Amino acid sequence: MDDIKRFKVEFVQNCCFRMDESLRMIQIALQRVSEAQVWQKPNSSLNSIGNLVLHLCGNMTQYGIASLEESEDRRERDKEFTTSGGYTKQQLLALLEETVNTVKDTFNSTTIERFLKQKQVQGFQFSGIGNCIHVVEHFSYHTGQIAFWVKQLHNAQLGFYDGHDLTMLNDE
Repeated sequence: MDDIKRFKVEFVQNCCFRMDESLRMIQIALQRVSEAQVWQKPNSSLNSIGNLVLHLCGNMTQYGIASLEESEDRRERDKEFTTSGGYTKQQLLALLEETVNTVKDTFNSTTIERFLKQKQVQGFQFSGIGNCIHVVEHFSYHTGQIAFWVKQLHNAQLGFYDGHDLTMLNDE
C-alpha cells in the first residue's frame, strides 16, 4: 500500500475512533437524565440536550455525508434548535447512532481525490479533509456541552474514563 493510501486509512480510522468516543460519552450522559431533562434548557440562550443531538445529526449529515458524497443537502438547521420534544432519549440515541455510522461509512468510502477537492459547505470552502476535521471537532465540542449540562443537573461525574489511568505519561 502506498503512503497516500496508508495516510487515508490512518486518518479515517482516527476520525472514526474520535466519533465513536463522542458517541460513547453521549450514551453515558443520556443514561443519567430523565425524558423531561433531555428537553430542558439551562436558560433561554442555550440549547437542550435534545436540540444538541438533532443539531449534531444535521451538521454531520451536511458535512460528513452530503458534501463528501456530493449529494443533495436537505438540512433544515432552524428545526434543530426550535424542536422542543417529540423524540424520546432512545429515539435521539438511535438517530445519532445511525448518523454516526453513516458518516463513518462515508469517510471510509470517500476517495482520496474527494478528500482533496474543495467544496462549499454552509458558505465555507473546505476540502474533504476539512469536512472530516469539522465533523469530529464539532461532535466533540457539543459532546462536552452535553456532558457539562448533565454534570450540572446532577452534580456528579459521568465516569467516561473509569478504569483508565489517565496519569500515565507518554512513551519516549
